[in-house]
Amino acid sequence: MSSAYLWVKAFHIVFVASWFAGLFYLPRIFVNLAQVPADSHAERERLLVMARRLYRFMAVLAVPALVLGLWLWLGFGLKGGWLHAKLALVLLVLGYHHACGLLLGKFESFSNKHSERWFRVFNESAVILFIAIVLLVVVKPF
Repeated sequence: MSSAYLWVKAFHIVFVASWFAGLFYLPRIFVNLAQVPADSHAERERLLVMARRLYRFMAVLAVPALVLGLWLWLGFGLKGGWLHAKLALVLLVLGYHHACGLLLGKFESFSNKHSERWFRVFNESAVILFIAIVLLVVVKPF
């Protein structure tokens, strides 16, 4: 393994972990937003500000995570069935990230229809995706 490969891999892991930290926390903010009483404008706005900032920060973290992942794949010739499965899961993660943005927009426009319980389940989806991706990368089962 070349030194460059290890540096790219290390930074890829750092940015992916950081991106996922946001993907784990933003839906938790949604749980809190779904619980805010209708007359609690200050609390609602405070949570919305947090959610907006976190969503923007997550988007910034996603870019180097994806670029470095592409570099690992195309620049160092990673291959195998596990990689195809991982790439499919990465597409799901991108969809999850996009869904978080759409849900944030629903809160901003006062049109959220989901309960705090729904957001708790939604929050666990990112954890399942993260576990599946890590298992594929480490174990390389096929």
